[in-house]
Amino acid sequence: MFPLRDNIPSTKKPIVTYIIIALNTIIYIIQFIMPLEAEEAFVFKFGFVPIVFLRAITENNLHIGVFYPLITSMFLHGSWMHLISNMWALWLFGDNVEDRLGHGRFILFYLLSGLISMFAHFIFNVHSFVPAIGASGAIAGVMGAYFILFPYSRIITLIPVLFMPLFWRVPASVYLGIWFLLQLFNGLLSSLIGIRGSGVAWWAHIGGFLGGILLLNLFYKKDYRLPVYYE
Repeated sequence: MFPLRDNIPSTKKPIVTYIIIALNTIIYIIQFIMPLEAEEAFVFKFGFVPIVFLRAITENNLHIGVFYPLITSMFLHGSWMHLISNMWALWLFGDNVEDRLGHGRFILFYLLSGLISMFAHFIFNVHSFVPAIGASGAIAGVMGAYFILFPYSRIITLIPVLFMPLFWRVPASVYLGIWFLLQLFNGLLSSLIGIRGSGVAWWAHIGGFLGGILLLNLFYKKDYRLPVYYE
């Protein structure tokens, strides 16, 4: 299932969402034009490496260099497809969540969701030497907030059936519920059975989604406006 758009209009321009998308794009372009060895060093320096974080904790060697990858890793991506898929999801769900939270609270919400997602990834991958990069954990937090705020909206979804494109109007609660269950299934499979090598930080997605739902209670000031849905 590929989401194309939703049917919830925003009342304000999603300025923060635009800025986040622009930053991620600019940083990936910088990565892309680097020589391969320089890019690898860049990713290991600014990506989040669980084993490095674990060693810093166990050796009581905590310093700024241990903590900033928790933030900087959210703005790195491994490929154009990785970047585009993440930014598309942020574009689709971020404008409405930003509309409800407001610009200032949205950026704080986004960053905290990303931090929670990285800690979730760390807990289930403490001995990993592989840098975790990407905005998907923070975006999962945005999706979790959307799941609560707009459960009855419709996601126009492309579903290819026998090479024929079908467009279905899927309720957001169904679409995001299925998405979360797939992340949970793959996360459990990777942890319990020990399957590795997919390159997907499943637990970052799970942690981000649940973190977004929890953070929403802190950041959302209810104004009791009735939502308007356009069919």
